[in-house]
Amino acid sequence: MKIELHKIPIRKVISGYKDSHEEGVVAYGGRLDVRPKYQREFVYKDKQRDAVLETVKQNFPLNVMYWMVREDGGYEVLDGQQRTISIGQYVNGDFSLNERYFHNLLKEEQDQILDYELMIYFCEGTDKERLDWFRIINIAGEKLTDQEIRNAVYTGPWLSDAKLKFSKTNCVAYLLANDGGSLVSGSPIRQEYLETALSWINDGKIEDYMAKHQHDKNANELWRYFQDVIAWVRKTFPNYRKEMANVNWGELYNKFKDKKLNAAKLEAEIKELMQDEDVTKKSGIYPYVLTGQERHLSIRAFIDKMKREAYERQKGVCPWCKKEKKEKQKWDIEEMEADHITPWNEGGKTIAENCQMLCKEHNRTKSGI
Repeated sequence: MKIELHKIPIRKVISGYKDSHEEGVVAYGGRLDVRPKYQREFVYKDKQRDAVLETVKQNFPLNVMYWMVREDGGYEVLDGQQRTISIGQYVNGDFSLNERYFHNLLKEEQDQILDYELMIYFCEGTDKERLDWFRIINIAGEKLTDQEIRNAVYTGPWLSDAKLKFSKTNCVAYLLANDGGSLVSGSPIRQEYLETALSWINDGKIEDYMAKHQHDKNANELWRYFQDVIAWVRKTFPNYRKEMANVNWGELYNKFKDKKLNAAKLEAEIKELMQDEDVTKKSGIYPYVLTGQERHLSIRAFIDKMKREAYERQKGVCPWCKKEKKEKQKWDIEEMEADHITPWNEGGKTIAENCQMLCKEHNRTKSGI
């Protein structure tokens, strides 16, 4: 990797600056691609954006930037997109700083900003070197999400179309998943909708799917699948609750899409479980009513006081060891675990009267661990 440091004034960097919002940003006389396809959308908050301009106005040093030199003689921002856009937007008059737009500044103040020299490293190397360097320099600052890093590797027509459908503000995936209540958590522009859809369609093996489809002309298969999942959820669970945004719907759809399910019966069970104080993970109710696996519910555990009361009541004896006439029946409390006398799924509550202490071996055998 060849790396050379250049000091370039802001007026030259933002020459020809054009921000087409989420479609692309160019600068440096049209030769600089500020937001390549593998880069994230603009995510700086106002406070972060303003801090960039305050740093420039006070002539303090701004963190270095990295540009990749392309074979066609152009450049693309490898690191520094958020800072470059912040500066470009301010000079372009898109926002004010301390209630003053750029055009409100005195000429000396404008020149001070425009003459400020940015420290920019020009980088030349192979695609592999570029991507390796990209990962290294982005471990600090506004940290990249895992999906943003994947996007840096699997660029191509498939990714461009997938981002259009899943990664733009008010994209079709966002509008569909939020029509009638959100079924997907996260933000499209931070690639969380795209990551979710990819995880759903390929059982969590996101990179495998992206590698297989990298050179496809479009992402229609992924979009159709996402539509099918959302439609199945709305039909199976028509009564919306906010907890539904945190359910892995793809996993449930893949397993149960072809089974005949009674929506009314499911709703009655969900309603009852939502009111059960022992169920601490309400979003887990949805996979539970389909799979019957209690691990989804995070059933409330016995508190230390209840454990101590049960231990003293039993005088440290494990009832199962006693029943099986084991040689060792009495245990220290640290060697025992709390258990429901009447199982939770049979109506047993997490209360002191329903607590018993078992040795770890028997408790885990009983629980099927």
